[in-house]
Parts: sequence; structure tokens; C-alpha cells
Amino acid sequence: MDRILIIDDDEELCELIVEYLKPEGFDVEAVHRGEQGIARALSGEFSFLVLDVMLPGANGFEVLRGVRAQSKVPVLMLTARSDDIDRIVGLELGADDYLPKPFNPRELVARIRAILRRSRAEPQPAGPANSERIVLGDVELDKGARTVRRGGELIELTTVEFDLLELLMRSAGRVVTREEIVNKILGRKFMTFDRSVDMHVSNLRKKLGHRFGETERVRAVRSVGYIYARPETN
Repeated sequence: MDRILIIDDDEELCELIVEYLKPEGFDVEAVHRGEQGIARALSGEFSFLVLDVMLPGANGFEVLRGVRAQSKVPVLMLTARSDDIDRIVGLELGADDYLPKPFNPRELVARIRAILRRSRAEPQPAGPANSERIVLGDVELDKGARTVRRGGELIELTTVEFDLLELLMRSAGRVVTREEIVNKILGRKFMTFDRSVDMHVSNLRKKLGHRFGETERVRAVRSVGYIYARPETN
């Protein structure tokens, strides 16, 4: 049974979420302050975090920053429906996805299950039978070990970032649409004004470097999607 930690100061909302998630097969705990949330999130007892932005004490961004410094546990951020800045900052800090308030509980369950499916791809011992490597320029992705190296240096990626990079590298030389990325990587339907894909790509660029030699590594194709350039092409 997956254990989920909810970090939100709205106690009534937490009670409703707990009541909805438990029949879905989740073991749920709720805390209502940021500092307490960090301590519980880093206890190693939970496989998923639902984190609100507005919290007393340490806010949601501070909690996320503290968690990401030590853990890759999947995080879904709850944001105000009209506040794009909160969503952007959350994704920049390493949130796997966001869900604007108010939300449908079924949507929450769908998001949680989609993120958990991705995070369960466990690293496998290296070997001919299960090592599947993709090498483009100075970047090497090992799907079996779920590791990425640039110029031999290990690059720490979130689950979403790793899966997104794998999709882009496998599709190198062709455009991958935003809709395809949302469907395959985030596990949900594409919405026209959803900018989460752009933020995850931005994070990849920061970690891998924008260019390899004279080649732009990941190029945006306006109003369509992204293309991972082959080293020999611009």
C-alpha cells in the first residue's frame, strides 16, 4: 500500500482528501505546517507527497526545496487556480506536477497514480540483458540504471525529467509535440495553456547545458513542441 503525505494547512480539505484516498487503496497522513512537513517527508515512510504552496511557517516552496535537497520522492503541488507564478516556481524547484485548487478528487487520484507509475521504474543492475543506453553527443542515458551522464559526470534528474529526456533522445531529429509529452510523460490530457512541459524542458536545459558545441541541445518549435538535436545537425 502506498503511503501518501498531505502537507496543507486547510484541515477540512485534508480530511476530505483522506476520506477519498483511503478507499482508493492509499494509506494517508496529513500535517499542517511546513517544518513538520519537511521532517515527515524525509522520514522515508512515504512514497508520495501532496504539497500546498500556502503554509504557515515554511511555505510550500521552502518545503519542496528542503525535500529535494535530500529526496526524489514524487511531489504534486497544489496551487491557486489563477496563480501561474506558483506553478512555474514549483516546477523549477523539482515538483513532478501541479494541480490547481479547487480540484476534482478523481483528478487528484489520476495524477497520483500517473506519477507513481513513472516513479516505480526501479534501477536495474547493469548488464547486457537489461542495460539500454542512448548516447547523443556528450549525454549518455542508461535506462536500466536510470542514470544520466554528461561528459562522464552524473546528472541528478527527477523522475519526470528522466522520462522526458529519454523521450526526446529517442526521438532525436524530429519534433515531439507538447501533447505527446503530456500524454506519455505526465499521463494526462493536454490543455492548451498548460506550461508545465516548458518548465520541465527548461530544467533539463539548465542541468545538461543549452548547447553541445555549436548545436542547441533542445530546440523549441514554436506552437508545436521540442526537438532534441542530433550532434551532427543544427
